[in-house]
Amino acid sequence: MATPTPQGVPSPLTRVEVLGNIGPNWFASVMGTGIVATAGATLPVHVVGLRAFAEAVWVIAAVLLIVLIVLVGGHWLRHPTAARSHARNPQMAHFYGAAPMALMTVGGGAVLVGSDLLGDRAAVDLDWVLWTAGTLGGLFTAVSIPFLMFTQHDVEADAAFGGWLMPVVPPMVSAATGALLLPHMAAGVGRQTMLYGCYAMFGLSLVASLNIIAMIWSRLVLYGTSGSARVPTLWIVLGPLGQSITAAGLLGATAGLAVDHEIAEDMNAFAIVYGVPVWGFAVLWIALATSLTVRTLRRGMPFALTWWSLTFPVGTFVTGTAQLAGHTHLPAFRAAAAIAYAGLLFTWLLVAVRTARGSVRGNLLKSPPSTAPVKATKQRVS
Repeated sequence: MATPTPQGVPSPLTRVEVLGNIGPNWFASVMGTGIVATAGATLPVHVVGLRAFAEAVWVIAAVLLIVLIVLVGGHWLRHPTAARSHARNPQMAHFYGAAPMALMTVGGGAVLVGSDLLGDRAAVDLDWVLWTAGTLGGLFTAVSIPFLMFTQHDVEADAAFGGWLMPVVPPMVSAATGALLLPHMAAGVGRQTMLYGCYAMFGLSLVASLNIIAMIWSRLVLYGTSGSARVPTLWIVLGPLGQSITAAGLLGATAGLAVDHEIAEDMNAFAIVYGVPVWGFAVLWIALATSLTVRTLRRGMPFALTWWSLTFPVGTFVTGTAQLAGHTHLPAFRAAAAIAYAGLLFTWLLVAVRTARGSVRGNLLKSPPSTAPVKATKQRVS
């Protein structure tokens, strides 16, 4: 006779079975945790104990990354059919972009906060490994997932959602975190190539993201939201916006190490000329996404892993705002960064606790969503 288990707690056998449902979307938890550390390390406001807090959170993100690599790797070995099915799932496939970004988020954090624990040399070496793997993986998802959408996925007219950005944003993360490695490269052609390569990835991700953001806006206008569980993915739009501001700022600040003074000045000015207008649109999107999220919460939005969309994108807005504060020296940007970071901490704690609870109960380890299209609807007030 099997030993009974407490009500609501899955048995060991059930836990083994549900591990076969772990997909790439779980790496969003690493992204959301790691950005709390990196945003805290770059916050243009001095807060007592913030550095130690950022270090602790970075360690959590690094450990979580290792655990997920082991679990997802085991998933591919033990459940290859289920793993391959994720690529054919028009909702899940896009989240393959989460793994490369998780690698680079932890890698960038190694340089910004992990060096206090690992030492400068080890932190830089770790970042090189994670940045290289993440960049290669991100370039692969930026090509392969849109290719699948163009050739295999059944895509409805109202299908566009924030998750579509996941496979094309990693090159922007590469651009931002690559800037952190420029000071650790020898002067010469290699460093210059790295700088221009980061700008190329900046453009690759930006243009693709703008196309998708336009489709998301169009879907919202024509069809409304696409189901309560996916409403949080609207926050992913902040990802390429905030990360592009961050990348422009970091690349502009380090350009002088790789190119002539005149070009470096232009690149540094671009951080402001580009960053401030995009920051304005990001604030508009925060207002719209907040309104839609609150509206859906009041109608009973269930918790799902998509809630991690409330963390990493907001974190990139914090780092982008911090870059503008550094380039413009305006107190308004410093205050905005601090306010946004407080919001990031609140949402991270909320989502982390709900994720831990859902994992223990097994609610978050169920089969991924159906391949059937999710219909968008406008729920009008009667």
